[in-house]
Amino acid sequence: MAMTAYTNQAQAMMRDYLLADPLVPYTSVLIGVILCKMTYDLTRILSSFYFKGYSSLTKIQRVEWNNRGMSSAHAIFITAISLYLVVTTDLFSDRLKGPITFRSSIISTSALGVSVGYFITDLAMIFWAYPSLGGMEYVLHHTLSLVAIAYTMLSGEGQFYTYMILISETTTPEINMRWFLDTAGLKKSSAYLVNGIMIFVVWLVARIFLFLYVFYHIYLHYSQVMQMHLFGYYLVLTVPSVLFVMNAVWFSKILKGVKKTLSKWS
Repeated sequence: MAMTAYTNQAQAMMRDYLLADPLVPYTSVLIGVILCKMTYDLTRILSSFYFKGYSSLTKIQRVEWNNRGMSSAHAIFITAISLYLVVTTDLFSDRLKGPITFRSSIISTSALGVSVGYFITDLAMIFWAYPSLGGMEYVLHHTLSLVAIAYTMLSGEGQFYTYMILISETTTPEINMRWFLDTAGLKKSSAYLVNGIMIFVVWLVARIFLFLYVFYHIYLHYSQVMQMHLFGYYLVLTVPSVLFVMNAVWFSKILKGVKKTLSKWS
């Protein structure tokens, strides 16, 4: 009986407080930060047990190793949620009436909050270990992402475009795996070659072609974009553009790396 009473109290608290509409964004951000900490620690624990070379890494290498485990977990989560909301559900379907730029749900807002929690955590770590975890390009990328995601989470505007851009996080696990293989001394392995090819293909699809589709979609729905708050309007126009330029620059480096690797193997 006592256990049932506690369970009912917990469910009531979740319903009336943590899942109440005004508190969903803030609760989900907090959950995102907590999950990042848990994933960081879990990566450290599992790596120390299953990767013999982990203990021989330098302190900053272990920090980056754990950080990349955290970022990979976030990328898998947010990519899955983004594909679910954009492809599977009708939330952002043109079949529904009303501007696509003003559609949101508790699930979509909560997932964005978790992502905001991740970007806050990761940005804090970048500043803490600067520049070991990334230079100014990473600071710029994370800052733009954080501002855009936080705005669309709080306002409910432009969530479709936010999720379309977040699908590009599907490239993060491959990028991290390349670093893991390199750090583990497997740079000359076949896995490293396959990973490089995967990065090239996934990056081309998720960070080049997908962004071009986003620009085309904005063009087709420009009248709806214009109905957004001025700040949101400029975010929709500028953030994808800036990120696309950064993606194109990074893609040119990836292309050079693939060519270099293939020439060595040939």
